[in-house]
Amino acid sequence: MSEYSIELHDVKKSFDGGKDFVLKGIDLKIHRGSLTAIIGFSGTGKSVLLKHMLGLYRPTSGDVHVLGSDLSQMDDNELTQFRCKYGVLFQSAALFDDMTVLENVMFPLDEHRRQLSLEAKIQIAHKKLNMVGLEEKHYGKLPSQISGGMQKRTGLARALALDPEILIYDEPTTGLDPILTEMVDNLIVETHKLSGGATSVMVSHDLAAAFRIADFIVMLDAGKVLLSGTADDFFKSEIELVKRFVNKGMKHQ
Repeated sequence: MSEYSIELHDVKKSFDGGKDFVLKGIDLKIHRGSLTAIIGFSGTGKSVLLKHMLGLYRPTSGDVHVLGSDLSQMDDNELTQFRCKYGVLFQSAALFDDMTVLENVMFPLDEHRRQLSLEAKIQIAHKKLNMVGLEEKHYGKLPSQISGGMQKRTGLARALALDPEILIYDEPTTGLDPILTEMVDNLIVETHKLSGGATSVMVSHDLAAAFRIADFIVMLDAGKVLLSGTADDFFKSEIELVKRFVNKGMKHQ
């Protein structure tokens, strides 16, 4: 078994036939079982990189291997099944408005674990909701009837429903107030600890949080990896853009 869950080799991506590349040769290895934050200024390719990891985009050139499998060799049906190995917490929680908290968490089970009885699905959903700290009295409520923090917890419980090997967090604290931001950050850390060795990848604009909670940090610039390492590597870096980014991020703590 490789020590890396996700490996990208010289990944390039163009949306216009090769005239303008968003990703310009990404070489990146995500350690198995780690919590890795991907950071960078807006427009550096963070979201495009994330979609390659999920197999939503195919690279113009280069290779993307996830859990030892080459995503480029899979057809659409194979990719759909493979994505059961992921759990994704979207920026806005992205809950179904007409489903209760419990039904939202059961949705992946209804789609991909149809052989399970209703009772078994409910039991799993209860377990995941309890894992993220949401009280049972809220399980029958609609998303509009619970707070933003509870919606994030519900979204995370849904992401955990299939016991994923990889957890993806796409800008999980964008637009949140400082108190809710800290709650979500702590929830990510606790979930990572309880996930049984899953690999967590967080795309974030929040540098202070990345330094506080991530094992490894990857900084993108102009479609390439500028620096990859620990928080200490970033503090010690002599790369001018890294120094500017670190100073800017630390001022907002």
